[in-house]
Amino acid sequence: MFVVVLRVLCVPSLDKTFFWTRRTLRSTKNTKEYLTIILRSMNDEEIIKIILDEAFYIHKTIGPGMLENVYKTCLAYRLVKIGLFVETEKAVPVIFEEVKMDCGYRADLVVERAIVVDTKTIEAIGELQIAQLLTYLRFLHLKKGLILNFNTVLLKDGIKRVINGF
Repeated sequence: MFVVVLRVLCVPSLDKTFFWTRRTLRSTKNTKEYLTIILRSMNDEEIIKIILDEAFYIHKTIGPGMLENVYKTCLAYRLVKIGLFVETEKAVPVIFEEVKMDCGYRADLVVERAIVVDTKTIEAIGELQIAQLLTYLRFLHLKKGLILNFNTVLLKDGIKRVINGF
């Protein structure tokens, strides 16, 4: 468990918080509880930074050319390992007037009940992928999302941040 804490310590914007917590964690057996409390108090931008750091790590380790499910599974594993709450294949209920369909769509990952992450392995991110993520955000009543296209030589060319203005 202490290794997980050190990995989270590498996030520059969180160093102060975790420096104090690391001292506390040494004197207690319940380290996961302390880590969970601190991770829950992060804002959306800090969560996005952690997601992107892990996506870069996965892309650097595995490289492009794999199926979308491989990247999604690895990213979910890494985020859960850090201590973030991750929902995979979360059902997106579609509501039209008085009709509610519980299994209309599935979002790849929802992290900390705040950020929708849509993993892709396509040639390029287009307007359709952005519109799809905006629809997920609207129906889930969330504000921020990420499209991560792992089918690029440099992952930075495959990242698109989407904000729902609802």
